[in-house]
Amino acid sequence: MRPRINIAAALLLAMLPVVGICGVKDSDLDVKKISRAVAYSLPLYHLNQLPLDESISTNACNLFINSLDPARSYFLQSDIDSFNADSKVLNKQLRKGNIEFADNVFNILMERIENRTAFIEKILEEGFDTSVDESFLWDRKEAAWIQNEAEWDEVWRKRIKNEYIARLVVKQVYADDEANADTNTVDSAETIVTNIVADAEGEYDEAAETANLSPEEFILERYRQFKLTMETFDEEMLLQRYLSSFSQVYDPHSDYMSPSSVEDFDINMKLSLVGIGALLRPDDGMIRIVRIIPGGPADRDGRLKAGDKIIAVAQGDEEPVSILHRPLYKTVRIIRGEKDTTVVLTVIPASDRSGTRTKKIDLIRDEVKLEEQAAKSKVREIEMEDGTTRRLGVITLPDFYADFKATNKKEKDARRASTDVRRLINELMLEGIEGLVLDLRNNGGGSLLEAIETAGLFISSGPIVQVKERDRIQVLPDVDPETNYEGPMIVLVNSLSASASEILAAALQDYKRAIIVGDRKTHGKGTVQTLIPLGGTRRGSLKITTAGFYRINGGSTQLKGVTPDIVIPSYLDVMDLGEDSLEHALPWDSVHEAMYRTVNGQVEFVPLLAEHSNERLENNAEFQTYLVKRDRLKERFETRTVSLSLENRIAEAEAEKELDDIQNGSFLEETEEEDDSKDLVLTETLNILSDMIDLKKIGRPELLAPNLSSNALTD
Repeated sequence: MRPRINIAAALLLAMLPVVGICGVKDSDLDVKKISRAVAYSLPLYHLNQLPLDESISTNACNLFINSLDPARSYFLQSDIDSFNADSKVLNKQLRKGNIEFADNVFNILMERIENRTAFIEKILEEGFDTSVDESFLWDRKEAAWIQNEAEWDEVWRKRIKNEYIARLVVKQVYADDEANADTNTVDSAETIVTNIVADAEGEYDEAAETANLSPEEFILERYRQFKLTMETFDEEMLLQRYLSSFSQVYDPHSDYMSPSSVEDFDINMKLSLVGIGALLRPDDGMIRIVRIIPGGPADRDGRLKAGDKIIAVAQGDEEPVSILHRPLYKTVRIIRGEKDTTVVLTVIPASDRSGTRTKKIDLIRDEVKLEEQAAKSKVREIEMEDGTTRRLGVITLPDFYADFKATNKKEKDARRASTDVRRLINELMLEGIEGLVLDLRNNGGGSLLEAIETAGLFISSGPIVQVKERDRIQVLPDVDPETNYEGPMIVLVNSLSASASEILAAALQDYKRAIIVGDRKTHGKGTVQTLIPLGGTRRGSLKITTAGFYRINGGSTQLKGVTPDIVIPSYLDVMDLGEDSLEHALPWDSVHEAMYRTVNGQVEFVPLLAEHSNERLENNAEFQTYLVKRDRLKERFETRTVSLSLENRIAEAEAEKELDDIQNGSFLEETEEEDDSKDLVLTETLNILSDMIDLKKIGRPELLAPNLSSNALTD
């Protein structure tokens, strides 16, 4: 067992560049043909059909530079001025297959890395006064570029001092955890550093791993390793980084995928084959968890969360190896493996923006099991004031899944989300439910057809979603006139409800068929991507946005997502998990409204239902405690600096320990899989549903009894 450690030093690595090197390790790629193909394809196939003009060129230049130096700590303003001088002609160069600009930027970066490595050696020899109360700006993404060498040295003095203090905090604050630490929360900064070096040099020194490195040794070793790592990147990685900078100006979901990335594309998109069951994307040198796949190892384990960032990977009992600055396809190859083997991820929790806390999560590689991915139902009972019991149904749908092979063969028992939900509705109605909650929290999408057919279970035939392509708009309807459930209904969503789940929620909201409850808004991804091969086996592909989703009322689900009728405050609201947190995200827009007829009888009760819900939550001690912690989390997210006083940092570290329960994604207490009694959001949603049932019976909102909000729930 290893002690739990606060790795503030991980922050530095998270901010270091992710690049490739032309000329150091050549590839067999035809760079000219690939570059020309990308320059031709982007304006032709992208949904917006924007020309590859000076504006795209300038923005691509900025994206490329920021991707190499996201912390704005290596390049100087003079470098940026030099790069900007060429920024308006990069589009013309790309059409000719010329990417010399990328080579030039990288060569200057390597010179700056050499310079800063020497400075680090010097500043560590001089030492630091940890009693001085000064601050360090850890988030420099919006900072101005460094003007001169004096400012450069001061930024780096504080940066290295921050890491030095972080190492001291590790020794003091977390020393008592060593005896009780377990593999779920293990951190070993020394192990990560020595194995990063071993990985770069092709060997591993066990003595170095066990050595008790001083803070100075720890920091210097890591920067020396970083320099070695930068010298090993190849032409393919630089090409992918540079061309993706152009595609991501069009929108953040469009990318150039190199031949190696294309080889792993299917596994990247569904690690469910044999892996951890998570969708990944690069993020400032780390790998970010975009979505946990329902039914996969990570989902069943419950500790890995959307927004967590992976910085190292270990195989079973072996030592962790850094994946920082590696291309995504290389990281995926490390994470996936044989079924029933163990992979250990070192991650920075999504709630920790500064990267000062890490944890280890061990997962057993496995396939995503459809049975665990499938919809589930449960009956919850509410004890009423008159002593009677009200039965309410809950259907949890984590994904819009479909066994496409079986469906295409027209097999009667083909597994589909819509048929499963239909069956569960029938079972719940036989049990005498008076209302239904469709829980779409954390549902990241899936089959569009299944979302349409699932929505159709609650309405008669009519349009469900509009799909806009470059040259047309399609209205996709539910054509089945049968309505499987007509009673009171709530759709429960959160910030991780995306794509197809947003389509269903939006449709039922537009029809006024259901009340939407949840976070302040859903994810806001209203676009569709297509993989377009660039010709030949060694040219790669362009993953490009080709269509957008629109509600039947004409509004897009892009960026804004779906706004619930009744909002229940959530810790996810203060985290940058939505589409609106991505640079160059496509804007919200609208198309013409489709022809549809609304349903009467529920939405008119929303103001009173919201009022009673707020009263309940204000009187709920557990929820108020949760809100206090959520507000502290928000303060941390909004703070861009840390103290460089050792005394202050120790106090901050002690205080951060109290936020562990909210960092791991729970509300207040971890609950067993079959026990949702501590799910405060679901409990309140059921209370809202019960109020809705009473209002419908009364028929007049003003007659709602004052004591109606005191319903007690039991399993």
